[in-house]
Amino acid sequence: MPATGGGAGSEAMKDAMRAAIPRGGAEMGQRSPRVVADRKASGGAGSLGSRAVPGALPMAPDPNHWRPSYGVAGQDVSAHQGNVDWASQWKQGSRFAYVKASEGNYYTNANFAQQYNGSRNVGMFRGAYHFAIPNWSSAADQARYFVANGGGWSGDGYTLPPVLDIEYNPYEGRTINGFYFGNVCYNFSAAQMVKWISDFGNTVWSLTGRYPVIYSTTDWWQRCTGNSDAFANYPLWIAAYPSSPSNTPGTLPASWGTFSFWQYSSTGPFQGDSNIWNGSTSQLQLFARSRDDSRGAIYNKWIASGGANGPLGAAKSTADICGLVNGGCYRAYANGNIYWNPATGAYPVIGTFWTAWGEAGWQTGLGYPTGDVTCPYGSAASTTCHQTFQTGTIYRTPNVGTFAVKNAYMPAWREANWQDGLGYPKGNVTCGLYGGGCYQPFTKGNIYWSSATGAHAVTGPYWDAWERAGFQPGIGYPTGAVSCGLYGGGCYQPFAKGNIYWSSTTGAHAVTGAYWNAWKEVGFQPAIGYPTGPVTCGLYGGGCYQPFAKGNIYWSSTTGAHAVTGAYWNAWKEVGFQPAIGYPTGPVTCGLYGGGCYQPFAKGNIYWSSTTGAHAVTGAYWNAWKEAGFQPAIGYPTSRVNCGLYGGGCYQAFSKGNIYWTSATGAHAVTEPYREAWRQAGWQMGKLGYPKAAAVSYLGYRTVRFEGGSMTWTSAGVTVTYS
Repeated sequence: MPATGGGAGSEAMKDAMRAAIPRGGAEMGQRSPRVVADRKASGGAGSLGSRAVPGALPMAPDPNHWRPSYGVAGQDVSAHQGNVDWASQWKQGSRFAYVKASEGNYYTNANFAQQYNGSRNVGMFRGAYHFAIPNWSSAADQARYFVANGGGWSGDGYTLPPVLDIEYNPYEGRTINGFYFGNVCYNFSAAQMVKWISDFGNTVWSLTGRYPVIYSTTDWWQRCTGNSDAFANYPLWIAAYPSSPSNTPGTLPASWGTFSFWQYSSTGPFQGDSNIWNGSTSQLQLFARSRDDSRGAIYNKWIASGGANGPLGAAKSTADICGLVNGGCYRAYANGNIYWNPATGAYPVIGTFWTAWGEAGWQTGLGYPTGDVTCPYGSAASTTCHQTFQTGTIYRTPNVGTFAVKNAYMPAWREANWQDGLGYPKGNVTCGLYGGGCYQPFTKGNIYWSSATGAHAVTGPYWDAWERAGFQPGIGYPTGAVSCGLYGGGCYQPFAKGNIYWSSTTGAHAVTGAYWNAWKEVGFQPAIGYPTGPVTCGLYGGGCYQPFAKGNIYWSSTTGAHAVTGAYWNAWKEVGFQPAIGYPTGPVTCGLYGGGCYQPFAKGNIYWSSTTGAHAVTGAYWNAWKEAGFQPAIGYPTSRVNCGLYGGGCYQAFSKGNIYWTSATGAHAVTEPYREAWRQAGWQMGKLGYPKAAAVSYLGYRTVRFEGGSMTWTSAGVTVTYS
């Protein structure tokens, strides 16, 4: 049997209230235009009883009502709206719904299931609210009643936190079954009201893990709480009804600098009251799934650090301030803040570490702290200290500063040998470099990043070489760390369009593209050593070259790049470099007759043998050499072409003879026994003049014409015949 008689907790009093109040109980927004109009129309009482309202009621009075130009649209409903057509509300643009669950400790919404579940079934976020009657029963009693009758919460991502509707007394001045409801503030003093609200919030928090959203108006809050500023860690749902389109609810109660929800209309565009969430849909989803506070973790961390006598000093916040990125909370202290996140726990961030965190983008840039400040190498005044965060670490170095190193840059720092190789950060990441790159400066170099190459350090001589090579436009971004152990103790660092090579005797220089291919072609370091300088252009015919320890690589647009070294370079010089025989067109090739080698050039070749050295053979001289039978006939060249002979002639010496040239006769070789007969006949100055064909023994017995006669070689010797 229900209890009879007694106070507000008795069943008789509850029954009396249920019979006396309007059919849907007190409506949210007691001073809203719709509720005021309804009260006047019903003579002040409304339909009595708390029964469910059957069926679906018509749409809002003003479905075309103006809306704020930002936020996520939503609504709140109670039994006064009956069974809501949620599909139509969704079609109109509503994306969340708060549903009245309870009032006092005597009323529950008989339409709650249809409204709460129906809104979710069409895809809305949904939550429940409680209409508080503070002087009816204790805050804890009403909070437990609320949570037990639909006011619970779970972090499923679509259930919104519970709401405390604390506002104008709907039963102001009335006495029901002997209970006097008092004035607009329920006959509470401001101190009594603040304590009641706090007790309600703490009880809801203990039952659900969320502090309730506080629904109220600025006017009521000022009148009935003394404009308390003690509830900053509670989200605010402000009620204000501008008569014309507006994007602001006006002045907020003292506890809040911003609002989470705004009830801006009671007449449309949606059924019930129309609201906005002050943020994006993704932020609303985060709000729906995040717990409210650290459950004592922040406070316990402060106490463990020494409390007010510790490094953080006295508390400036007496409760967790939540709603930060990814469900975080913090409390402020005299010398810094303690931040908490469900994934990281609670850690203080103070001084320059707090500043560096801000420069790195706060939680969105570096996440939450995951540890305390640590100084592993000595005192904070003389060594570097660091604090770890979810996606990076902040370092403070004396005389350098405090800067964050994000996890994306950590592997590059590690591969550069950490502090020993690169030092400590001396600045933040800066982006906007060539090709969309970024970099972070360290005391001994920089780390560079691009989307294609990742992050890698460039230091000392490698940075200087990169500068000489034209930085990113020249050889791109680094693609790896410095690697050593190359031939002769060398090292290199790879870049997107080439490598930088270093040795103790040559320093660091880049080798790229065609020059790298030419270096490979010639045999890399064992052949011509390490580069000793950058590519230099402006040579004859538009050519370029890069110097190496044992030779140079030359390039032209028509020949490509090839190395010229040692004896071949001397022979090239001897003959007159590019104007004489052009640029090299290939590498040195060996395996010729008698162990010889040659290197091709655009206008001739340079030939080498161990007994003759290297000399160029070009044009008519090469043709004459071919005519005579090449090396088997007259050997390898032993000199360059020499002119100034009788009659304007020239010659080139070979190991078994010479090739002679005049403009009239062209070039032809002369070897023994022809040469001796020619000498006896007076060389060029004699009647025979210059040869007009090859006079070489390699071609066998034959007659060779000269300008003034001929020579015939037989087994009997050489016979000279004059014309």
